[in-house]
Amino acid sequence: MGNHLYYGDNLAVLRDSIADESVDLIYLDPPFNSNASYNVLFKGPKGKESAAQIEAFDDTWHWTDAAEEAFGEVLRSGNGAAAEMLRAMRSFLGENDMMAYLAMMAVRLLELHRVLKPTGSLYLHCDPTASHYLKILLDAIFGARNFRNEIIWHRRPGMSSAVHEANRFGGTTDTIFFFAKSSEAKFSVQYNRDSPEYQNYIDTRFTLKDKDGRLYQATSLVNPAPRPNLRYDYKGYQSPSNGWMISKAKMEQWDAEGRLHFPADKSKRIRRKSFADELKGMPVQSLWTDIPPVNARAQERLGYPTQKPVALLERIVSASSNPGDVVLDPFCGCGTTVHAAEKLGRGWIGIDVTHLAIGLIEKRLRDAFAGVEFTTHGVPEDLAGARDLARRGREDKNYYFEFEKWALSLIAAQPGNQSKKGADRGIDGNIYFGKTQRAVVSVKAGDNVGVAMIRDLRGVVEREKAEIGVFLTLTAPTKPMVAEAAAAGQFEMEGFSAVPRIQIVTVEDALTLRDRAVRLPARRDDAFRRAKREESGGQGALDL
Repeated sequence: MGNHLYYGDNLAVLRDSIADESVDLIYLDPPFNSNASYNVLFKGPKGKESAAQIEAFDDTWHWTDAAEEAFGEVLRSGNGAAAEMLRAMRSFLGENDMMAYLAMMAVRLLELHRVLKPTGSLYLHCDPTASHYLKILLDAIFGARNFRNEIIWHRRPGMSSAVHEANRFGGTTDTIFFFAKSSEAKFSVQYNRDSPEYQNYIDTRFTLKDKDGRLYQATSLVNPAPRPNLRYDYKGYQSPSNGWMISKAKMEQWDAEGRLHFPADKSKRIRRKSFADELKGMPVQSLWTDIPPVNARAQERLGYPTQKPVALLERIVSASSNPGDVVLDPFCGCGTTVHAAEKLGRGWIGIDVTHLAIGLIEKRLRDAFAGVEFTTHGVPEDLAGARDLARRGREDKNYYFEFEKWALSLIAAQPGNQSKKGADRGIDGNIYFGKTQRAVVSVKAGDNVGVAMIRDLRGVVEREKAEIGVFLTLTAPTKPMVAEAAAAGQFEMEGFSAVPRIQIVTVEDALTLRDRAVRLPARRDDAFRRAKREESGGQGALDL
């Protein structure tokens, strides 16, 4: 079915585009924090939140007509357990933000259950804010018998917020609920060779070395129950009274392979050599302490504050899917799930409600995987689509900022001030590069552009003390505009070639060149960073 990236409300995408029982694995990390908005997606070059943030999506879900409609849809869904559970929650919680969140999640979880194959599984990632309510909803929708694990991920080691708050312990863990669609669900045990527990097991148990220096432990070959047919002497070592665990032919085979330990004292028993290097590792349990978060110095860090480590998703994808299976993330954010799926040879579907996230995922995948193939739905793919989005923005205030969001995502720019809180002061976006350098971006979706707009941008660059100005335009520039931009001169940075101080970039060029359409003297350090190159491949096949 190919790989698909959807821009839009995941509820609508699930209903319109995802068929019944077509997905093998679902991972979701639905945002909720009752005390803060999730619109702070981007940070400036010194790690500070931008003064003007795009309202990419509102993480504080409120009880509105949409929440009431979602509640009603669950009651009419035909799933009596989910309807009764949500009704009970409303009688307890009332009509508040938490109840709105649960209603909106319940209707989506019903759709996710629908698209999941009988052999499929769902992993829901959350923090303690709403985890207890989500577990009850999952029990109602999937059935308590299909609950597999409450996985605790130790996401933040060391010092925590408790140091600064005297009334509680620090929060250093997340919860991941693992549910199967049915008893037929796939699963493969995962192993860890790097944990301290495993290393201690090796150090204390595997204390012998063979002639090649391989560590091993000598384990019993005595049969636990009487087996007269397996009683035989071997190389002067007498048979145990119960007999050996293996036949004489197998004993000879293991002897030839160097897998037998012969004690110097022949009154003792032959034992088997169990080699340390043949162990898969320590079986992973439900407490995950071995996967660190994506910190500020991590190579995979892209500049997205809620980014999950690829290793976390690799473990989930490997445990509950086969190469060629389809993995779905309906809240895909910066795309870690689809990255892990692509890396492990799975098909994938990602859904997000922001153009900026979709643009980031597209860039991430193209940077990380040579020749990656996927289809993006719901965003302009050519100049005609861009013009249509711009037209809708002029006609419908709901689309007012959509063109700007999308255009900025093409060149990997961070948003300037696209919120509802005030004027943008001529700054639609920012591109940070070098250590503290900055390019300001002005986006124009209109049909009429002129030289005055370039003069205005030059004024913004001077006022903001920025190094570069980028004029991103849907309509081709006029000759006077090009001349005015050239008159601004060059920006020079030691060790790099000079670049134009004022750059005119057409949307048509940005569609083709993406972030390379903007000429910078150095790679950006604190905007969305380039994902490291990966090799696609299939690992983690399951035995069914």
